[in-house]
Amino acid sequence: MRKILFFIHDLGEGGAEKVLINLVNNLNPTVFSVTVISIFGGGVNEQYLSPHIKYHAIFKKVFPANSYIMKLFTPRQLHKWFIKDKYDIEVSYLEGPSARIISGCPNKETKLVSWIHCTMHSIEDISKPFRSITESKKCYNRFHSMVYVSEACKKAFHKVCHTKGQQVVLYNTNDSKLIQSAMKEKINDFSVKQQEFVWCGIGKLIPVKAIDRMLRIQEKLISNGKKAHLLILGDGPLKKELEKWCKVHKIESSVTFLGYQKNPYKYMTKCNLFVCSSLSEGFSTAATEALIVGIPVCTVDVSGMRELLGDDNEYGVIVNNDEESLFNAIQSLIENKNQLEHYKQKALERGRDFTIENTVKAVETFLMRV
Repeated sequence: MRKILFFIHDLGEGGAEKVLINLVNNLNPTVFSVTVISIFGGGVNEQYLSPHIKYHAIFKKVFPANSYIMKLFTPRQLHKWFIKDKYDIEVSYLEGPSARIISGCPNKETKLVSWIHCTMHSIEDISKPFRSITESKKCYNRFHSMVYVSEACKKAFHKVCHTKGQQVVLYNTNDSKLIQSAMKEKINDFSVKQQEFVWCGIGKLIPVKAIDRMLRIQEKLISNGKKAHLLILGDGPLKKELEKWCKVHKIESSVTFLGYQKNPYKYMTKCNLFVCSSLSEGFSTAATEALIVGIPVCTVDVSGMRELLGDDNEYGVIVNNDEESLFNAIQSLIENKNQLEHYKQKALERGRDFTIENTVKAVETFLMRV
């Protein structure tokens, strides 16, 4: 049995954290003995770990200036303090502090894996959690394998930080069986009005997700006479500011903030369209889940979307990463029911490629060969 550690910053409500839960819960327990360690505890996704997964958090919660304080110590010192057991494989899941700490592993027999989720276009972006650019390059070159969630992520990272380890692309694990079951659950806190076009955005309410773009697009749709309603699924530091904007611009009756939802899929089934307005992505978990649910996807051109939807809009609509292009695409889909139905069928077709069986099998094969 292979003893594997997945080491992550925290198990908060982000897409990568959710994907990790889906993955470790479904790895074959007769082949892999899995431990998850987070630097900080208290994340909403902790509760979804299966009982057979060993888990603990180093600190109960995030504390101020933690990144600065950790940089006072070397990766080797941090690893010695935080990770007591020996593992066959240690995986830094998500870039940043976790990668710095895992790179300090002193055991020569242990295989080190860095799992990259974000698209980083400069060595400065990559080096932020490290003491220096030199340290970041040294740390990443200690990994035997680099895993990326998309070809675009791999290309961007490798362009600015060439590493000598094995380079692998493994797509995110989404619990397709759970999604297909959960989407059938009834909802009591939201209802669709007759002839209303419902579209949704999902994710943390943080600047990079650019939810403010969606609000401005919704305002334009309403002013153009469209019977549209926008659902926002997710929570975060920008929530109050975004809600206030809706009130100031008098569109609060056509925008619903549902907050973080344990089961977002039952709401997604009520939507005519899923939209991604992000400034940057790695490989969108929410967009993949939308395909599994079977709703059309319209997105700005961010990392991973062409792999997901095709270079020629085969499985969904990809537009330039600007607000006007996104608005025009959404309005066009509202006005063209045949096109919308076409992409609904294409979503169902593409969603079948991301079953949990396929993605977990790919990871298991990789872990056996590391």
